[in-house]
Amino acid sequence: MNKPRLVPAPISLQFSEASLDRELFEREYQKLSESDDDPISQWLKLAKARGETAESDPVLLNLVVELHRKIDALEMLIKNETPKRVSLTCEAEIKAIGFEYFELKDALLEEGKEYYGRIEMPVHPKRDIGVFFKALSGSLAQIVKMHERDEKEWAAYMTARERVLIREAREKKS
Repeated sequence: MNKPRLVPAPISLQFSEASLDRELFEREYQKLSESDDDPISQWLKLAKARGETAESDPVLLNLVVELHRKIDALEMLIKNETPKRVSLTCEAEIKAIGFEYFELKDALLEEGKEYYGRIEMPVHPKRDIGVFFKALSGSLAQIVKMHERDEKEWAAYMTARERVLIREAREKKS
């Protein structure tokens, strides 16, 4: 197999072998896709459905919603509450990403095995995405299952990273 085109991207990953508890991992995977189903998001969806946001500035509305989420996060921090996440056995740094692939900094994977992981996306708003992936080598993985919304965010992040690299390359030539 030809090595896929990858772009350097500093992202954190937590993962475990999928066979350890497939049902539990599948459950978290589904919950992470519904992470926008917090109370403020539910309210916003209902307001949009009723047409109450038609005259609102969408950017401003999203910023207000994000401020509300930040306040909720601060409140959780003050109360010493943490979101319930499945305990995963390994932590790793992703070195580079492609549209359907990523490469770890260190060779921690066992070729041919399937894994479940949480990727901490460095985008606004910051959030974790659930992903199932298959090890193609000790460090190269192919994404097997990712939610559609997360795929779009992943592709947008990869494209943004490519732009940064192109800009840096142009600056070096000058």
